[in-house]
Formats: sequence, C-alpha cells, structure tokens
Amino acid sequence: GGNITVWNATAASASATEITKHDLGNPVDALFFIGNQLVALNNAGKVAVWNSMTRHWKVQTITPITSHDTAGSSLLLGCANGKIFYIDMEKFPLRMKDNDLLVTQLYEDPCREAVTALSVYFTPKMCGNSNWLEIAYGTSSGTVRVIVEHPETLGQGFQLLQTFTVHRSPVNRVMLGEKHLVSVCSEFNHVRTWTVTRFRGCLSTQPGSLPLASFNVISLEPGRGTEAAQLPTCSSSIGPFGDHDGDQVFVQRVVPVTQELYIRLSSTGKRLCVLHSVDNSAITAHYVHEFDPSSRSRRYVMTGHANGALQVLIDHVFVNLNCPVFRHVFILFRGH
Repeated sequence: GGNITVWNATAASASATEITKHDLGNPVDALFFIGNQLVALNNAGKVAVWNSMTRHWKVQTITPITSHDTAGSSLLLGCANGKIFYIDMEKFPLRMKDNDLLVTQLYEDPCREAVTALSVYFTPKMCGNSNWLEIAYGTSSGTVRVIVEHPETLGQGFQLLQTFTVHRSPVNRVMLGEKHLVSVCSEFNHVRTWTVTRFRGCLSTQPGSLPLASFNVISLEPGRGTEAAQLPTCSSSIGPFGDHDGDQVFVQRVVPVTQELYIRLSSTGKRLCVLHSVDNSAITAHYVHEFDPSSRSRRYVMTGHANGALQVLIDHVFVNLNCPVFRHVFILFRGH
C-alpha cells in the first residue's frame, strides 16, 4: 500500500510516538532519508517529501521513475522518458505558482532511452574551489553514459563525456567511483567494469577508461533474471556497496534457500569471504547499512532468516580488503 507513518523513538523510552501519517495513493517503491527529510518514491512518478522542519508533506508527480541516487543533500531521479531530474533537499525549493516541490530537469539522454540506473560522484577537493559533478547512468537498451559538469562551465548544463555499449539488456545498477566504473545489467547480473583515468582528481579522456573485467553475480531468485530494471529492493540487492572513494563489494545470495552469502570485489569479481548463518537457518533477505562515510566508516550486513531471526554482522571487509573479517555476529531479534 501507499501508507507512510513516521515515528519518534528514543533510547530512554520503550515506546514510540507517532509524528505523521501520509497516504501516497500508490505503492511506495522506495523510502529513505536525505538528512532530516524523508523521501518516498513510486515507480509511476510520484515523489513525496516530508520536511522535518515544517513537518508537512510535499508531493509532486513527474514521469515514471526508473532509478534514483543521492549525493549529499541532492536527489537525482532517472525517468522512463530519458530525463534526469534533480531536487536539492538542503534548499528545499518550492514552486512559486502552487507552493509544490520544485523538480528541476538536469539532463536528457541523447536517444531518450529510459534511465534505469544512476550513480553520482563529487570531487570536492581536487578541482579548484568548485565541485566537479560526475554522473554515470545506464539505460534500458544496455548503454552506459558518463556526463560531467565542469567548474568553468557551470550553468551551461552537463556535457557527455563517455559512452559504453557493452550490455544487451537493461542496466539496473551502476557505480562511478574514484578508481572504477561498474555496471550491472539485468541478464543474470552481468557485470562490466572499467578503470577510470583521472587528472588532479577529475575524469579524463586521455587515455580514457580502460576495460577491467567481465563476470556474473548469479542470483537464482524467483522473478529475477532478464526483466526490466526497477527501483532496487532491500531484500535482494547485490550492490555494489561501499564508499565511492574506496573499493566496493557485491553481496551474492546464489539460491533462494541458503545459509551463506558471498562477498565479492565489485571491480574484479574476486571472492573475499563467505558469511554463514550463525544458527544454520536459511537466509531469506539481506541489506547493507552504511553510515559515517566521512571518517572511520562502519557497515553492517543485516540478514533476515526463515525462522524470524535478524542477524547483524559488523563488516571489516569494507575497511580493510587485505583482512576480510566479519566479527561481532549476533542475533538481534527472533519472532514472527
């Protein structure tokens, strides 16, 4: 359904207080926070934002949404008509005519293909006093494009920097980082990776991005395979997970009923380690929670199990790839 409820819970109290309710009118396909703002997305094109300062909901309808990504206070939306839209959650702009949420068009795909995957990367320290904003996106035909906004051309719109046509199915995940560009298509999670070239921290076409690896992250889950890309779900997302400035990993669950997950390096597909269920129960869902990426980041791999247990593992693979260790394994909850 489309019902959203926001609760206020504190460590000092065992109870929670309801803050607000909202009916989106359509199923909620993605729900997440950007700072103190709560964002709800629907594939049909509805964007709802709850402002924590005014405690009011703002809803805007655009064309059908096929992907999204966040960077700082920015929310980017990829749409079925090939357009990429942008909302600045820090400024929280409103339209003058009706006081609704202002959604700005950022770019339009040259072939007007659906934007099925998005990845935003900032290089704030290496390119003078201004940000060099880089966006990688994938389309429904399998094309991967990289667009950039130069500090010296600010206000002139994004420029197309690179185009890759290596997939035969829609791209459902893409990750642009400091060292690598990773794309995943919907045909059995086929992965293609490149080593990107940078000059003073900014993307360069001389000599340009170099192909690095091609492999599959097989996941034999019901309903997965070669279907068109949709907004990612928590229960089956393979990633890649990790900071844009470091190495990312894939989390692979090969079969629906299994007691283990495989952690693989996203750039080469190399297996780093295997996670086992501590009570030998089947893993039915998994999610990677990341926080505080600006300093000594910690990431938790959360796994849901067939017996109703929730297990949490503190991830040290992300911190030091030379020492792939997960520790502090414990069961948080058992019920249902």
